[in-house]
Amino acid sequence: MAESEINNTNVPQTGINSEESTPKARLAAEEVAEKMASTPEKCDSQKQREEENPMEQNPADEGPSFQSPPPPSAAACSRCPCGAPVNFPNEDGFGLSPPPVPTNYRPIRAPALLTPPNTQAVILAPVPQAQKVSIVSAPYSFQIPCRRISSPTDIEHFHNSDSGRSFMGFVVALSESIRGHKISDECYESPSVKGIVEILGIMDVWIDEIPPVQQPARYGNPAFRQWQDRLHQGQELMDRLLAPDIRASIPEIFPYFTDSFGNAMRIDYGTGHEANFAAWLFCLARLGVITENDYQAVVSRVFVKYLGLMRRLQTTYWLEPAGSHGVWGLDDYHFLPFIFGSSQLVDHKYMKPKSIHNQDILDSFSDEYFYLSCVTFVKKVKKGHLAEHSPMIDDISAVPNWGKVNSGMLKMYKAEVLEKVPIMQHFLFASLIE
Repeated sequence: MAESEINNTNVPQTGINSEESTPKARLAAEEVAEKMASTPEKCDSQKQREEENPMEQNPADEGPSFQSPPPPSAAACSRCPCGAPVNFPNEDGFGLSPPPVPTNYRPIRAPALLTPPNTQAVILAPVPQAQKVSIVSAPYSFQIPCRRISSPTDIEHFHNSDSGRSFMGFVVALSESIRGHKISDECYESPSVKGIVEILGIMDVWIDEIPPVQQPARYGNPAFRQWQDRLHQGQELMDRLLAPDIRASIPEIFPYFTDSFGNAMRIDYGTGHEANFAAWLFCLARLGVITENDYQAVVSRVFVKYLGLMRRLQTTYWLEPAGSHGVWGLDDYHFLPFIFGSSQLVDHKYMKPKSIHNQDILDSFSDEYFYLSCVTFVKKVKKGHLAEHSPMIDDISAVPNWGKVNSGMLKMYKAEVLEKVPIMQHFLFASLIE
């Protein structure tokens, strides 16, 4: 084809130089000019960023063929018509902005032992040490016990007192007395220890004599109030333990005993009631009814009987947990068995904290070790995996040895039970615990 034929070929021309498209180009140029006039001037930081990275330039600067939509206003588009938040491209134009992380976000499963706010204080606190219990002597000045704690200041005053240190030291001494021993191991059983076991056995029979009433609600069976009425009328039970010269102490020590088995009005039980039972035993030690030679039997005979009685009460009348921490607590009702149980297993040749996940071990040894007994009971009354309903117990199983578990339990008991106002506000004080 000749060159003249190429020049004369009727090829459509595009752009602003084409006569046919001049009106359209002029209209497009006017629209672009209006948009540029209404667009705010770029800030210095944006200009500098665009100079360093040409890819960040506004695509509208490339020519009239690109028309960027106007930026959405915050008032008009912060939410879509359904009310949900709307995400827009970020200022650099790449993708969507990540959703903000809420300040109160908490994962579904957090480490149970390291939960704020008291964690650091528990870790840094010294391990409580055992102390000897001083025995009171005549002349006695027994009193009707009353409540004296209503603030953290009162709790601090109690723990700094001789009574506070002696009571915590008594719990530690009980823990050390059972170290390395099974529940069934032979030990010295004084008449006082046998008398306490006999009293708890009588109270256990009351459960058979007072059956639960039929009701639609599972928890809080009102028949428990009848059981409590019989308990409060049983001051003569103390006569089995006390010599005639110290029976004048019954009005002081009996309230500790009655408060050790739950609350009749609320039909509940918790670690505060368990602490009252320890306080009652402490009062008997102050009176000389039980001595250091009895400590192993107090744990392996008396406390075993007490724990069995409370398990029956909890499952017969379905007592509400008092002040339970839910899944973030050790147990809905008890704490001391974990202290005694971890002490039993210190330096055990075969069983480690992770052994609680072995069902054969739980089935074979839960009758001999408090800790395994508690895990077995928790798995019995709660459904699902241990890590789901009791993550704290599950987390503790990762601790390398029982010595660390025991020392941590003692510090936790002091911090989470004996230093909590909602629990200690019900604690009683008189002449034996001042």
